[in-house]
Amino acid sequence: MQRTTVKVLLILAAALLGSVALAACGGGSGGGGGGGGEAEGIDLSGRSQFFEQQEYERQLGLRGAEAEGPADQPWIQALEPKMVDTSEYETEGPWNVCFSNAAIDNPWRQTGWTTMQAEAELHDEIGDFRAIDAEAQDQKQISDIESLVSSGECDALIVSPNTTATLTPAVEQACDEVPVIVFDRGVNTDCPVTFIHPIGGYAFGADGAEFLQDNVDSGGKILALRILPGVDVLETRWDAAKETFQGSDVTVVGAEFTDGDPAKTKSIVTDYIQRFGQIDGVWMDAGATAVAATEAFEDSGLEVPPITGEDQQDFLTKWEEDDLTAIAPTYSNYQWRTPVIAATMILSGEEVPEEWILPQPAITQDTLTDYSDTSMPPLHYALCGCEEMPGYPERWQNR
Repeated sequence: MQRTTVKVLLILAAALLGSVALAACGGGSGGGGGGGGEAEGIDLSGRSQFFEQQEYERQLGLRGAEAEGPADQPWIQALEPKMVDTSEYETEGPWNVCFSNAAIDNPWRQTGWTTMQAEAELHDEIGDFRAIDAEAQDQKQISDIESLVSSGECDALIVSPNTTATLTPAVEQACDEVPVIVFDRGVNTDCPVTFIHPIGGYAFGADGAEFLQDNVDSGGKILALRILPGVDVLETRWDAAKETFQGSDVTVVGAEFTDGDPAKTKSIVTDYIQRFGQIDGVWMDAGATAVAATEAFEDSGLEVPPITGEDQQDFLTKWEEDDLTAIAPTYSNYQWRTPVIAATMILSGEEVPEEWILPQPAITQDTLTDYSDTSMPPLHYALCGCEEMPGYPERWQNR
């Protein structure tokens, strides 16, 4: 009996000490939450191998630049374009346009691929549109490109590289045979006729971080959620966020990788809520699991704090229905239309931008209703630029 009493007392003492420790690191500043002292932030001083100060400054400046081209067709607009002559590639149609795709392994790429096929069908001058999916494998994509070029049946080649450095030699070899158009992810060569992409990762990361800086009270605790390490556009998003947070009075208490898994995302957020008592803002380098993050707060009986997401419909619907304080930075999905259009321009001998930089708007409270659409699937991306295309919405609903 005496041993049992001592054991119970030890357990109670341990529990009391645990409660004291939790209270000591708990939160409550900013956003309204539990009590406790100030939280210690993580180190934000380091930068990724991809960080370039000049490019960082350029992208932030491009957010305010006025795009050239029709306002109702952002997929053919361009920011500060430098045009290149393509007369050497002019040939009579109908043309065979080939496409080496990195993968269709996530909803963003699936939405874009559906849009790209619809775009190709709009052009009678394209006789054949041939695409090969590399299934997210570098060596397969290298082989795919070699096969397409050696066939002699491609008047132009579109490439969305799986990775940058590894695909560069294959793209350079293709450039010796056909006009090449690269989009989405880049390569380490300027041989493609045009490189098509939205503004970039720095702009995405800064949009979200600046929003939290403006909407989280002084001393508030920010949790950063990331998908994967070592991917250039994701690393630069985080680089830009760190630049912003370092100059603010919020505290970033953690940066965790979610692997794009909703269950893991929810578990991470729940753990941080338990550790700190309250998280006052959530920054994400990609918003596919944003809804899972919001559910962690709801399951803990807390209001969802200011949060960043993306233009995936499940998040936009959640934001609108629950009146969240949120922003959705985007990586304009309508860019999947532009390479097909560029191919027809190049083969017609028309000038195209050497670097075709597309607008990259962030969805805000003021524009939310323009993009939220409950008739579309939860994993549909709102900036598809596909609403006026034949087959909409059924084709995208059934992709």
